[in-house]
Amino acid sequence: MFVKRPTLVLNSSIAMENIERMQQKADALGIPLRPHFKTHQSLELGRMFKAFGCNRIAVSSLSMANYFSEEWDDITLAFPVNIHEIDLINALSAKIKLNLTVYNLETLLFLENNLKHSVQVYLKINIGNNRAGYPPEASDEILEFCRRVQSCSKLNLEGLLMHAGHSYKCRGESAVLEVHKACMDKILLLRDLLDTEFPQLIFSFGDTPTCSVADSFPGVDELRPGNYVFYDLTQERIGSCNMENIAVALLCPVVGKQDDGETIILYAGGVHLSKDVLLDSMRERIYGRPVIMQEKGWRLLDEANYLAGISQEHGVLKVTEAMFETINIGDCIGILPVHSCMTADLMKQYLSLENMWINKMH
Repeated sequence: MFVKRPTLVLNSSIAMENIERMQQKADALGIPLRPHFKTHQSLELGRMFKAFGCNRIAVSSLSMANYFSEEWDDITLAFPVNIHEIDLINALSAKIKLNLTVYNLETLLFLENNLKHSVQVYLKINIGNNRAGYPPEASDEILEFCRRVQSCSKLNLEGLLMHAGHSYKCRGESAVLEVHKACMDKILLLRDLLDTEFPQLIFSFGDTPTCSVADSFPGVDELRPGNYVFYDLTQERIGSCNMENIAVALLCPVVGKQDDGETIILYAGGVHLSKDVLLDSMRERIYGRPVIMQEKGWRLLDEANYLAGISQEHGVLKVTEAMFETINIGDCIGILPVHSCMTADLMKQYLSLENMWINKMH
């Protein structure tokens, strides 16, 4: 498989298997699945989720909500509301069920005074990621917030939204399950706090590591993972998946070979892969793992071959002496990304193994 410039190749069969496996898990648990579409950002790929019964999604921006509103009518913005986008909020809430994430009373007041249509509100809870939201122990503030939403005429209190982003620091299933248990304990405490006064609240929780590894989600009403559609090297290192579950690879032309007999220069830099990195026990940094393209997928090279560095357009690939001799200028090498969400965001299309272009949000 050859390309003229860096191209994100999709193995649709693997992606379909990933989608089906997570949907089956949610169905078996009796918990609705709301996949986070920030990973793939494609209407065409979104239809793959519909094929397995998915009818609700999450996104990370209002522009993304607008893009997906062409085919989806129940969308959660899993990111704190930006009040400067009130015109788009009003346009979207006129045609779909729009669920907004809020955790500041100032934002509530602004929405109440400027909304033209009703919206659903999720209260952002900091379940351990320490990025945004109320900590679960802030019981007085959480109750006050919920009561304030209830008093607003254009805001409907939908639930609590939580993301265990700190699970990305885990290495191994046992570490993921430890984070998961701590999150579930906090959720159950929140249910005890809120169930009497607010019994209809939806507790929306999700991250790919815990949703991939854990088998029970006590107190959770909705699962919201996203990266699982593609997975990546980080997820494999965490223990969320195997290498065989990674569904995308950046296909890169070889533009140079160094005289040292081990360095290949690829047309593949930070503008294609991002600069997300994995720390390795044998080496300081890995920016990707090389694969050799085959008719129905790719073959992963052993760990002695790795993407050792990237700049804006360059990728520095370190390979074994034997592999060096087999690679020629003009060949194309696939790179499994460290973070598939960032790589997909940077690349504006996918190329399937069947040589079909798949568009995504621009």
